[in-house]
Amino acid sequence: MPVSTLSIRVQLCQLPAGATGRVCQLTGDESFCQRVREMGFGEAALVTKISGTTTSLCLVNGTRIALNHRAAMSIMVERLPALSKVEEPALRAGKAE
Repeated sequence: MPVSTLSIRVQLCQLPAGATGRVCQLTGDESFCQRVREMGFGEAALVTKISGTTTSLCLVNGTRIALNHRAAMSIMVERLPALSKVEEPALRAGKAE
């Protein structure tokens, strides 16, 4: 039986540029959580961090969204091992601009 690897959970602001994560938890008050869910950062959403430390530029559902550091600290993601084939071309297109 294969041994499962532990998932690494980090705040979105700690995810390295180019890495993809799955949203696993939103922290903060209910209005903040509802607002970021409406933006596409719902639990189980795939997020690719394009760049940033103070402001995080992310790709969610094919849309680039910038979040301030405090908001990115409130979104916990499970780091995934590689980009999906769907997100990879969109990420490259974002770098080409």
